[in-house]
Amino acid sequence: MSNYKITSKIKLTDFNTKEVQENAKKELKKTRREISKLQDIMYAQGKYSVLICLQGMDTSGKDSLIREVFKDINARGVVVHSFKTPTETELKHDYLWRHYIALPERGKIGVFNRTHYENVLVTRVHKSYILGENIPNLNIEDLNDAFYHKRMKAINNFEEQITLNGTIVLKFFLNLSKEEQKNRLLRRLNLLEKNWKFSSGDLKERKLWSKYMVCYEDLLNRTSTKNAPWHIIPADDKPTARLLVAKEILNALGNLTMNYPVLNKEEKIKIQTYKDELENEE
Repeated sequence: MSNYKITSKIKLTDFNTKEVQENAKKELKKTRREISKLQDIMYAQGKYSVLICLQGMDTSGKDSLIREVFKDINARGVVVHSFKTPTETELKHDYLWRHYIALPERGKIGVFNRTHYENVLVTRVHKSYILGENIPNLNIEDLNDAFYHKRMKAINNFEEQITLNGTIVLKFFLNLSKEEQKNRLLRRLNLLEKNWKFSSGDLKERKLWSKYMVCYEDLLNRTSTKNAPWHIIPADDKPTARLLVAKEILNALGNLTMNYPVLNKEEKIKIQTYKDELENEE
C-alpha cells in the first residue's frame, strides 16, 4: 500500500510538504531505467496505456519532474501535453474534449502537465472563466458548489470509462508549501537565466493560496477513486518528489500482466530461414 495514495477522506494540513530521501537522484536513475524496460514491453504488447496527471501550484516542479522522470524512456513511448488557457476552438467543445483527444494510445505513457482538473479548480477560484465556454442559460450566480461537484462526478465517469478500456490513470498532487513557493519565485527573480519564467500573475495567484487549498482539498476528496487514485506528493524537495512519483509509476506498471508478443508457430519455424537469408546475402 502506498503511503501517498488517497484511500479515505483527507485534510491537506495533515500532510507534510517536505520529505528528503537520501540518494534520491541515484535511486531515480535506477527507477526510471526500470520504468523504461516495462514501458518497452507495454509498447510492444499494445494492450495498456498510462495517463499521468500532474497538478500543483505554480513552481511546484511539474516541468522538471517530467524531464527527470521520463528522460530514459524511448521518445516514441511518452507524449506530454501542457494544458494552458483553452483556445477558441477548444472553447467550442465541452470542457473535457481537449483532454479526451490527447489521451495516450495503447502502449504509450501520456503526461498531462495540468489537467482536466483545472476545470474544477482555476475556474472555481476565477468563476468568470466558465462564462467563456458559452454554456446555454448559465449565469455566474449558477456557479455554486453543486455545479462544480457535478463536474467532478462527470470527471470521475470520464476516468472510469478510460480505465475500463485499458488506460491506467495515476494522479499526482505536488504538495508545495507557501514558503517554498516564495523561495522559488525569488530565485526566478534573482537569477537572470530564470527571469523569463516569472510572471506578475504568479503573485496575484499567490494571494489566493488559501482559496486554492480549499478547492484542492475538495477535489482530492471527491475524485480520488479506486481506479484513478490521487497521490499527495511532498514537493518542497524536488529530487525526492521526482523519486516518489517515479516509484508509484513503476509500481503501477509492475502490477500489470505484460509480456512481449510471441511469434506464432509458422513464424517460429521460419526464423532460421530468415537468419540464413540475411547471413548469406551477397
